[in-house]
Amino acid sequence: MNYKIFSLVIGFTIWLLATIAFRVVGHHFFLTDNAIVLTGLYVAVVPILGLVATWVFNKYKLSKLQAIQSAAIMVLPGMVFDTFCIEFFAWVFPNLPETDGATFGSWLMWAYATVLIFGLLRKEKK
Repeated sequence: MNYKIFSLVIGFTIWLLATIAFRVVGHHFFLTDNAIVLTGLYVAVVPILGLVATWVFNKYKLSKLQAIQSAAIMVLPGMVFDTFCIEFFAWVFPNLPETDGATFGSWLMWAYATVLIFGLLRKEKK
């Protein structure tokens, strides 16, 4: 499997698992009225997604340009599908208050930006 297909599969898998987690138990951890918990979620996503992205880049020994492509491909499934998850937030995430939709969208943008930044910061192999 080449790195582009693998990146797409990883991105879709992470999106699917995260969406299921938020739908089933999101009301236990996505606490928008608790600044400490919410800050923790924003902070935690950086090393978690950074490790996943770096693992993919290293697995395929990607150059900087390839890492940028891989990062873009990884976030693409989630960005496309989350467009609908946010639009139909109350239906997709019935366990979360509809007022959490904006914060959820913000957190998603942060997560996607994190993966893209890891691709951009990849050092060129010598």
